[in-house]
Amino acid sequence: MPERPPLISLTGVSQTFRSKKGDVPAVDDVDISVGPGEVLCLVGESGCGKTTSARMAAGLAKPTAGTVEFEGKDIWSMSPEEFVNFRKSVQYVHQDPYASLNPIRTIHKTLSAPLLKHGVAKNRGEGWTQSAELLRRVDLTPPESYLSKFPHQLSGGQRQRVAVARALTLNPKLIIADESTSMLDVSIRVGMLNMLGRLRDDLGVGFLFITHDLAIAKYFGWRGKIAVMYLGRVVEFGDTPDVINNPQHPYTKALLDAVPEPDPDLTATKKPGGGLRSAEIPSLRDLPPGCTFHPRCPLFEEGTCNTEVPELTALDERRQVRCHVVARRSTVKAPVGVVMGET
Repeated sequence: MPERPPLISLTGVSQTFRSKKGDVPAVDDVDISVGPGEVLCLVGESGCGKTTSARMAAGLAKPTAGTVEFEGKDIWSMSPEEFVNFRKSVQYVHQDPYASLNPIRTIHKTLSAPLLKHGVAKNRGEGWTQSAELLRRVDLTPPESYLSKFPHQLSGGQRQRVAVARALTLNPKLIIADESTSMLDVSIRVGMLNMLGRLRDDLGVGFLFITHDLAIAKYFGWRGKIAVMYLGRVVEFGDTPDVINNPQHPYTKALLDAVPEPDPDLTATKKPGGGLRSAEIPSLRDLPPGCTFHPRCPLFEEGTCNTEVPELTALDERRQVRCHVVARRSTVKAPVGVVMGET
């Protein structure tokens, strides 16, 4: 039996924005994929290309190079009917719960609109019933207390749950959550992540989870994978426990060092600034030659790191790293045919 293709896969995807001051290479040659029920956490600093990659995965932006495939078919060569099915199957949860909901629509109208438009609900009565069930699914109970309210009458956490409920209206196969917990209080954030985890387990929904916080990625994606991005490129990829417990790329180590530790002994052993040579992030309009991380990298080697662009190298069957020094130091030879996203 042939192996099923992943839900979504980005292969060699790049996105360059044109501006009067010059081209901005937001994403450069990215390969990622998510299968049914899988979680892939896309991690990195602000401006590293996470959201741009997510928008291309959702079909909201067309890449300047590379292909985006849904269940094995290029989304930009789909027929109109196929593209509609793709857009129904891949739903997006935005970062800002205050801007993502229409302020003049009640929660009922927000949830029932896609149900009625696509024939999931045949009439307003069914729209009300199904909207109530969606609210129960995201732990907004009793739903009757929320359906007639407007977004401004809800808290930030409640709004974000409504945004998740809206994403579930068409029974999606993949949810792209773009920093969906970053604007929530910590106590609310944990409840939100637990709720998303239940949806993953109960409904088999795949997640492309965008975050700048490795602690959040560890909590939500422990059974999944992590792709760490820096200035538009994936610099480390692997199973979440491996990346968290044994990071290989110096940028990944710096991100982990930035996570607050409750143990004062652990905190005291951390180097200021994560041990980086510089805290300054280069401009996308003027990227450094060679490895773009070399001006900040503690492993920098003159003549190699600043002249040669590193490839994403397989260290073993589960880990890939974009670093000259780490790849050379690795004593484990990767098997032939290792592809990012395969398990």
